[in-house]
Amino acid sequence: MTKIISCFLLIMFLVIQPVHAQIVKTNKAYSYQRLVQDIAKIDEKYGQIVEIQAIGTSHLGRKIWGIKVGKGKKNVVLIGAHHGREWLTSLLLMKMLENYSEAYLHNERIGSLPMATLDEVSIWFIPMLNPDGVTIQQNGIEGFPPEIQKELLIMNDGYIDFKGWKANAKGVDLNRQYPAGWKKLKNEPSIPYYKYYKGKKPFEAREVIALRNFINKINPSIAVAYHTAGQEIFWNYKNGKHLKRDKAIAKKISKVTGYKLAKPDKDAIGGGFTDWFITSYHKPAMTIEISPLVGETSPPLSVFHKEWKRNQRVGLVLAKEAKKIH
Repeated sequence: MTKIISCFLLIMFLVIQPVHAQIVKTNKAYSYQRLVQDIAKIDEKYGQIVEIQAIGTSHLGRKIWGIKVGKGKKNVVLIGAHHGREWLTSLLLMKMLENYSEAYLHNERIGSLPMATLDEVSIWFIPMLNPDGVTIQQNGIEGFPPEIQKELLIMNDGYIDFKGWKANAKGVDLNRQYPAGWKKLKNEPSIPYYKYYKGKKPFEAREVIALRNFINKINPSIAVAYHTAGQEIFWNYKNGKHLKRDKAIAKKISKVTGYKLAKPDKDAIGGGFTDWFITSYHKPAMTIEISPLVGETSPPLSVFHKEWKRNQRVGLVLAKEAKKIH
């Protein structure tokens, strides 16, 4: 009888324990609207351990959000969705943000990695740098004013299918907007377009200006820009005397994710975020391409869970490495 009562009490105890509801859902396309809703829920649940701020606005006035987990004075920054069709990176970073917040709140581990690392090194998440581009890629021109619809159609070669859209709402490719090597980038296309247009000058796009100012403010020890696709890590761009250090960190991320390290290209031109960060700050930066190659579109949601398993420890591994960088 005593055993039966004990079992009953144990079952009741387990039933009434609060279940940590998942805020970030992975069953549908990750939109700007969902991002805003999830950030509000994360603020409500984890407000005592996260810091949330708008770091700027997009061309059409959408807020670009930054969220910090941890109380360390050093920083690591993880950036998603430079490109409209690469919103799977936004979902990945929001999932990482929620998991780290939950584990940090309860002093749990992610794999074998202790969350105490975040007492020394904070992680900043910028899940969606290009909210206009994501919205255009997911919804087409529906909901935009007629004059903007006309401009977007022209930039999309007249096609109403916007699944291949990479640029911001002004037709500028945000990852060709950084000054390191910008002048050597081909000026093709020479006018605003759904991809590859580098703009009239570096740091022209509002989104990139916001990110530059934010990076200057937090002075991260390591920076990562997440992209799709190709399951590859780019880490090398004129690293100079820090080549050995930066490669060692990239190799650790390669081991964690199973992604291959890109071979250094002596003729690499630049223009990207990590090119600028490496040459301006002389600290490690990586472009991490998630998902198998998919062509001119966004990766399917069906690949997310495998990509998440590969990447769930990346932020903490980088935070651990950041402790060594002076």
